[in-house]
Amino acid sequence: MLLLTSALGAAERPVSDAAGIVAAAKAAQPGDVIILRDGVWKDADIRFEAQGTLDAPITLRAQTPGKVILSGQSRLRVAGQYVVVAGLWFKDGHSPSGEVIALRTSSSKHARHCRITNCAITSYNPPDRDTDSKWISLYGTRNRVDRCAFAGKQTAGATVVVWLSETPNEHLIDHNYFGPRPPLGANGGETIRVGDSDTSMSNSRTVVEHNLFEKCSGEVEIVSNKSCENVYRYNTFLNCQGALTLRHGNRCTVEGNFFLGNNQKNTGGVRIIGEDHLVYNNYFTGLTGTDLRSALSLLNGIPNSPLHGYFQVKRAMVIFNTFVDCRSSWLIGRVSRDPPGGILPPEDCIIANNIVLGKKGPLVQEDSKPVNLRWQANLFYGAALGIARVPGIDEIDPQLKLATDGLWRPGKTSPALARGVTDYPFIQSDIDGQQRGTKPDIGCDQASSAPVQRGPLTADKVGPTWQVAP
Repeated sequence: MLLLTSALGAAERPVSDAAGIVAAAKAAQPGDVIILRDGVWKDADIRFEAQGTLDAPITLRAQTPGKVILSGQSRLRVAGQYVVVAGLWFKDGHSPSGEVIALRTSSSKHARHCRITNCAITSYNPPDRDTDSKWISLYGTRNRVDRCAFAGKQTAGATVVVWLSETPNEHLIDHNYFGPRPPLGANGGETIRVGDSDTSMSNSRTVVEHNLFEKCSGEVEIVSNKSCENVYRYNTFLNCQGALTLRHGNRCTVEGNFFLGNNQKNTGGVRIIGEDHLVYNNYFTGLTGTDLRSALSLLNGIPNSPLHGYFQVKRAMVIFNTFVDCRSSWLIGRVSRDPPGGILPPEDCIIANNIVLGKKGPLVQEDSKPVNLRWQANLFYGAALGIARVPGIDEIDPQLKLATDGLWRPGKTSPALARGVTDYPFIQSDIDGQQRGTKPDIGCDQASSAPVQRGPLTADKVGPTWQVAP
């Protein structure tokens, strides 16, 4: 095996097959780089275990990013710590069993502080559409999947799954492109699932941020949260037939996301189930979904709910959001029909500083009367409100104007300006990343001359550095 030694003593080890990777991994020292030669690697069953360090990770990478094609029945399993995998492309095949990429090599050997970056999996599907096949399974702790592209999944099974362990995972899923996934016609078509019913009361603390989800329409749950204390922020959902769903678990945050439906069929927003969730600084427009695909829905709970059922919504906070031109803007107290028995309405929730503007109504569909719901400084305008007038909702035109960036923002004379309640000091900035100050505006956007830090994501802002053709 050819060894190329850098000035710092780390070795570069070119390899040509899976056996060479295993041998190189056994000999690898912190800082070493194992290079897969460009070409088509067919039926490559890659097992990579190594022990890098924070300052000197061990890297397994393509000779040229995007030029190492893993096809046929190839798969990758990674374990150890501080390992980086970069530049690989899975296509023209499917995993022989289990996941395409797993962050473990056995039930007892999981990855920690490992990273999958600048990679792609496209149209890598078993021939039988009903075969459950995950593309990435995250085990272990503090692993990262970033700058990758995933598109063309057509079979059962979530695209990316986080599996919980005895301690919080604290994984990071960021700056990825999640491309078209057609409707599966059944459960199991999630793009991301964090946890499962059995572990839903455990803390995961996974962060999903700065990702673009485009036409991710596998099922009603684009993202299925099934654990506690996860954060979903700064993502863009473009023409997706489904909703970001807090299906199980408590204390999750949905912050600063863009839900752009463009009036496409069944496009949705956020669905809330469980306790102590925060939903703030989000932007919803052109969403046509109803029922579970409403722009915002708070479901009823089941008495003594089993883990796979529906827990009562308690103490949810929906604050500083903007809704424009959605078919079903808000659904409160939706009675679950599968499984039946949803009779416990949302309780002790706060809805504050939101703008809801739409021609289709009612703007609020209330299936069950919520208990002790507090409304504060909300502007609803356009169609019929749908509920009895209450303090905390003003039916006033928010005077939104279509800005040059294509977003609806308050005009110079908008009643939203400087009229938000200041009871939520943990919200320091708006959806653009601009500071709110002592006089916050109603809605997700704070009028400001400061530079915009964030906005809707496009395909050129996420995914691999090399061009991916799904």
